[in-house]
Amino acid sequence: MKIKCCKNKKVGSELKGIVDFLKVISEENRLRILCILKEQEMCVCEIWQYLDSPQNLTSHHLKVLKGFSLISSRKDGLKVFYKLNKIIIKKYLKLLNKFL
Repeated sequence: MKIKCCKNKKVGSELKGIVDFLKVISEENRLRILCILKEQEMCVCEIWQYLDSPQNLTSHHLKVLKGFSLISSRKDGLKVFYKLNKIIIKKYLKLLNKFL
């Protein structure tokens, strides 16, 4: 029996991408943020109230999620609003499904 997910270089890079994705979303507050943003676009001043963490730590988690392109942002006056990047999330879920 030949196992494809271990030898193929293309599969190896996909596996690394999935591992990185799982590391990012494995932090509880980041996963909660994704769940919150699934419902609607919000600013950090709204998001942090749903978490057990201060606003500055929530901002850090948003920065990590945005750095991985799982969320996007837009500025409206002084507020920055965040929303899910559904295309990227679907890409990672499809890739994860490939391995499981």
